[in-house]
Amino acid sequence: MFLTISTRGDAAHPATDLGYLLHKHPDKAQRFSTSYGTAHIFYPEADDRRCTAALLLEIDTLALIRRGKGKGRGGAPDAALAQYVNDRPYAASSLLAVALSGVFSSALRGVCTARPERAAAPLPLRIEVPALPARGGPDLVRRLFEPLGWTVTAEPVPLDTEFPQWGDSRYVRLVLEAETLTLAEALRHLYVLLPVLDDAKHYWVSSDEVDKLLRAGEGWLPAHPEQKLITSRYLSRRWSLTRQAMERLELVRLAEADDSEVEEIDNAVEAETEEEERPTPLAVQRREAILAALRDSGAARVLDLGCGQGELVRELLKDVRFTEIVGLDVSVRALTIAARRLKLDRMGERQASRVKLVQGSLAYTDNRLKGYDAAVLSEVIEHLDLPRLPALEYAVFGHARPRTVLVTTPNVEYNVRWETLPAGHARHGDHRFEWTRAEFRTWAHTVAERHGYTVEFGPIGPDDPEVGPPTQMALFVIRTEKEAKAA
Repeated sequence: MFLTISTRGDAAHPATDLGYLLHKHPDKAQRFSTSYGTAHIFYPEADDRRCTAALLLEIDTLALIRRGKGKGRGGAPDAALAQYVNDRPYAASSLLAVALSGVFSSALRGVCTARPERAAAPLPLRIEVPALPARGGPDLVRRLFEPLGWTVTAEPVPLDTEFPQWGDSRYVRLVLEAETLTLAEALRHLYVLLPVLDDAKHYWVSSDEVDKLLRAGEGWLPAHPEQKLITSRYLSRRWSLTRQAMERLELVRLAEADDSEVEEIDNAVEAETEEEERPTPLAVQRREAILAALRDSGAARVLDLGCGQGELVRELLKDVRFTEIVGLDVSVRALTIAARRLKLDRMGERQASRVKLVQGSLAYTDNRLKGYDAAVLSEVIEHLDLPRLPALEYAVFGHARPRTVLVTTPNVEYNVRWETLPAGHARHGDHRFEWTRAEFRTWAHTVAERHGYTVEFGPIGPDDPEVGPPTQMALFVIRTEKEAKAA
């Protein structure tokens, strides 16, 4: 995918000010990781009279397939070939829009501390996109961009120049020219309208897309003659989200017509006195799920293996039913931070008698870990190299043998729902692997069978119908003698 942004200038206002506005130096070629590949920024020309910035997005097609829905571009089960033969590496789409927002985030907001007056002023702009999918043809391209102040050239790309009788493809070569727009306005137009013209998005569209649309559409979308089409396509034709966005856009339009604020128009219900409820962080949901499972197990003496900085230990201390809590970690620094956060040096004698932090490695057997009711391995196993996992398995399940073991680990299938996670990257730089639900279940069943446990599985976080939950949990319970004989 390729896009260029050009401007003109003179000695008083050199064109190279574009580098300040984009926060990218014209003398450097830079590269950035994006959700599905690498973005390259460079300047084919840069002098006082003319400056051009180029964005080349190099798509990691295999990552696109791995992180996609697995049913082809259109989502149909019989479209599997479309995963491998498609226009994604070449044609401007939501992939390019996301790259624009990531690489030029400050410019998109109109922020430039070095040249604030230039950021706020219109520029002579020329934007070229060699291959733009346009579902609706050149006519729709003009209907979308011309009301915004652009002079539009949309040349249809023939299916094959050797066979003109085949007609034109759905792609156009796009050139936009304007003298009255700021750079931020131009980038916001592209951010919204590229995926609209493609009429597809490469990531899951959720309710936060409404906020993105309204932010990028501020100042131009409420009065746009194609507002309904833009809104519907941008939100992947999800009716509930489209209705929500249209209602909010109508409020903006009414407020502008009445020269008032939206809050003054939308005053039928008194403002809530409480803050809007925010989604519970995944780390909190994880601890809540672990605590609930431990309470259900009846455990009183608990091991937190790989306790890190003591977040779970702190929550366990709040519940008096947990009479002995041991936090173990290989990192002395993490244990020092945990002790400071738990305020062990100022803790009362009775409370201090319930908790102990010890340094140790799960790669070795440790007699100090024997005899406990339950052990927790929360987001631990994925930090080990796979060849070392059998050693941990034996140290915990074979040697320490707590009655209950809780293991949580990321579900790699869910990574596709995080738009900002670079293609092919794990959630954390220290993760040596991340498993699918099937891989985790296979491992857990093998461990349970080998060491005399039963195992059940549960989701942590929103359980997506296609890719499952963000975190997966396995609950191991040691078999009774009767169960062991029956097995």
